[in-house]
Amino acid sequence: MTTLKPLLEPVFQPVLDKAASVIPIHWQIRGAHSVQSVKQRIGKARKVPVFRETPLPDVSTLALEDIDVSNPFLYRQGLWHSYFKRLRDECPVHYQQSSPFGPFWSVTRYEDILFVDTRHDLFSAEPIISIGPQPEGLEIETFIAMDPPKHDVQRQAVQGVVAPKNLAQMEGLIRSRTADVLDHLPVNEPFDWVRRVSIELTSRMLATLFDFPFDQRHKLAYWSDMAASPPESTGGTANTDEGFRAAADMARQMSLLWREKEARKAAGEETGFDLISLLLANESTRGMINRPMEFMGNMVLLIVGGNDTTRNSMTGGVLALNQFPDEFTKLRDNPELIPNMVSEIIRWQTPLAYMRRVAKQDVTLNGKTIKKGDKVVMWYASGNRDERAFDEDPDQFIIDRKNVRKHLSFGFGVHRCMGNRLAEMQLRILWEEILKRFDDIEVLEEPERVQSNFVRGYSSMRVKLTRKAVR
Repeated sequence: MTTLKPLLEPVFQPVLDKAASVIPIHWQIRGAHSVQSVKQRIGKARKVPVFRETPLPDVSTLALEDIDVSNPFLYRQGLWHSYFKRLRDECPVHYQQSSPFGPFWSVTRYEDILFVDTRHDLFSAEPIISIGPQPEGLEIETFIAMDPPKHDVQRQAVQGVVAPKNLAQMEGLIRSRTADVLDHLPVNEPFDWVRRVSIELTSRMLATLFDFPFDQRHKLAYWSDMAASPPESTGGTANTDEGFRAAADMARQMSLLWREKEARKAAGEETGFDLISLLLANESTRGMINRPMEFMGNMVLLIVGGNDTTRNSMTGGVLALNQFPDEFTKLRDNPELIPNMVSEIIRWQTPLAYMRRVAKQDVTLNGKTIKKGDKVVMWYASGNRDERAFDEDPDQFIIDRKNVRKHLSFGFGVHRCMGNRLAEMQLRILWEEILKRFDDIEVLEEPERVQSNFVRGYSSMRVKLTRKAVR
């Protein structure tokens, strides 16, 4: 029987597009929330997986086809090394048929990941980069999940914010803010490094990048956490109702900021070099606010992108130097190793564990045939520990590692992380300022890790500082 949908869409779509452009985005999100609430009450909402932590088995006890590296507790339980090593050694292109996120291929070796990441002609980033689907009713569009040419246009609009000239101008501000945070930390008493340093510094940087009200900067980190942790996408812990409320609040505040800058631009004021001003200055993106899910998607992308890599590397570096104390001694003796150590921190931590693609056609990779339409997950966390790619033991943290800049954490190809130089600069400055003030940062207990198969992050880490002796 012929469906009427293709016939009616050309008639009604312009009406829907017009409505979307005039109704405030936060109202649209609240409306979507109401619809989802009704669907849940009548049993029509899409089923959301519920993840409860139980001890995971030793990988040696599993059949290859039963290995599921999408389990969000793999990192918290410290088993991810062995799970990925077995796949790298025995089945580097691995098919998981029955995960809670649906079937997908895992690509776990460095060279195979590089192949997928650099062949956007064979593997599409659309429609999303997570293993599981986006929350129903919040299906946003982001340029990291777009293919060229649309991806290139939107990325080009904002990448000027991290141009070399801008980074050079930012360095003094980043250093002064880093010094301010470090100078107000307690010494010789326990505190949470994640809250007092990692979140604080990244929130300050995000507020600068967006020209966001400085006294409300912690909202940016909160919105990032909510956006990156829906259970259906990553196995995270975000509550559906809280997620909708956070999305509506973000939409309201970012829309107001956009409209304020839009009005200033229309009045002839010179635009700034923050992310929203850059989007407004570009012909292809200045109307983005009239495309709500695209507007929301790119606000989320830029917030998450400016938060997760830097924030979790700020914590991961402290943890790594505690686990490998000889490297901390080496660092104190040779502070000039900081830039190389920054790359090693980002490799060792791998703040985002993977990116997802979809095969555009049948592709043979490492002896396996990936069918058109199959989900393909590039496990950066595995590739960064691949013994075939790194001469020295990749499970070790070595601050003067020779080939560390080839790590996968920023991705490769057209989707390579736009803010990689900014992240490296923030981490470099942090460690330069730490070494001026402190002789030691002692991790007092095992850190609390977030529940996610996507973000390799920390929710808390208790530390104690020892002030640098006066010589």
